[in-house]
Amino acid sequence: MSTSHTKTYVLVHGAWHSGRVWDRVVPLLTRAGHQVYAPSLTGHGEKERLLTPDVDLDTHVADVVALLSERDLTNVVLVGHSYAGMVISGVAGAVPDRIAHLVYVDAMVPADGESALDVMPEVTRQLIDAAAASDAPWRIPPLPEMPMPMGLFGVTDPADTAWLRTMLSDESVGCFLQPVRLDNPAVDAISRTHIHCVGSAPGDVTRRPVPAVPPGGAASQVWELESGHDCMVTVPDALTDLLLKAG
Repeated sequence: MSTSHTKTYVLVHGAWHSGRVWDRVVPLLTRAGHQVYAPSLTGHGEKERLLTPDVDLDTHVADVVALLSERDLTNVVLVGHSYAGMVISGVAGAVPDRIAHLVYVDAMVPADGESALDVMPEVTRQLIDAAAASDAPWRIPPLPEMPMPMGLFGVTDPADTAWLRTMLSDESVGCFLQPVRLDNPAVDAISRTHIHCVGSAPGDVTRRPVPAVPPGGAASQVWELESGHDCMVTVPDALTDLLLKAG
């Protein structure tokens, strides 16, 4: 449980990653006096062996809801990176009373009933089609390292890239196909922050506009961060500063 001076952060990693990707941010938030959780979702990190064709978005939403329930966490700042924008949206729809603020870090921002395929159709369809043509059509391997300045998920330092590779694992196709349930009207009252990583985005990538504030809803903060996609690896201090201001 958090006090009036202590925030509770739950940091949710994106597709292919594990909770370890937040290892440089967790101690910074902790030293600032806050409670921090960075779980690995089913199929990742210490739970990698649990990856099956049945793992989907609902599985990952249930992972986070279970953490909030088991620890009795309330007034939570729920942070989702990349694909985890889908996850934190689903969590907010399931237990809005436990969430104080949503932070989308270079993340997918769905509307009710949308899947990751709906939010990012071109890239996601390519990944799903490539998996369908493989020996394991339900598994999508991590994205490959790209030429500079893109690197591996925006990470270009060789040591950081090597560290990042140690935590990457396959994702289930179901995670990208299952729609999010976001029809609870209480979700509209949750304030939110959008952090856009703009350091190495290719010129042909366009972002969805930040969703309009619904009637009676809370306004959104929008910040830009000069970083590649995995900003928690490359600029943990700058990201932490924004997370401390969120909410």
